Amino acid sequence: MKSFVVIGMGRFGMSLARELCEQGHEVLAIDALEDRVQAVADVVTQAVAADARDPEALRALGVRNYDCAVVAVSADVGDSALITLNLKELGVARVVGKASSVVHNKVLEKIGADQVVFPEREMAVRLARNLSDVDVLNFIELSKDYSIVERRCPPQWQGGTLRGLDIRAKYHLNVVAVRRESGETIISPDGDFTMQAGDCLVVLGENQNIERMERL
Repeated sequence: MKSFVVIGMGRFGMSLARELCEQGHEVLAIDALEDRVQAVADVVTQAVAADARDPEALRALGVRNYDCAVVAVSADVGDSALITLNLKELGVARVVGKASSVVHNKVLEKIGADQVVFPEREMAVRLARNLSDVDVLNFIELSKDYSIVERRCPPQWQGGTLRGLDIRAKYHLNVVAVRRESGETIISPDGDFTMQAGDCLVVLGENQNIERMERL
């Protein structure tokens, strides 16, 4: 079990806090508005009404003792940046910020956020991938250059082995897992693994190489 602080109980923050708690983690939810705190109080470990822009308020809540803090406040770049800075100065091990624009992203990175997420943009990219290619089942953007994609095995690869297809050398991609139609999942398949019709491949690599594979 890990411990998380989620600051900002808007739609994203509340959903994140609830999901983390359902996964068995300790979650402290913080928002300046009492009604938002009350709305999430029954689904998290602890919910507190506090002004996260005040470092003393965060210190009193013991945020430095948590494994990770997520700043889900994104409507005001200044507030988001100040809260992120407070958390870093208080010694929180990992701080994740939610950005609403490229400028917001750069600001959070400059002041030391360990990770910055664009939930709306990432969802839009994933949906666009799924709509444009029926063979793509899931898509996770790890960074601006690298992603993980789950897709149906291309017909050209069916019946071949990983060693014989030489996917790593030809496409510069790593097949990290294969999910069979039976429901069996093979993690880190070896070179002798033979692709079958109906296999779903989980592939890691640079976006440009993933796009090459998607054209097969």
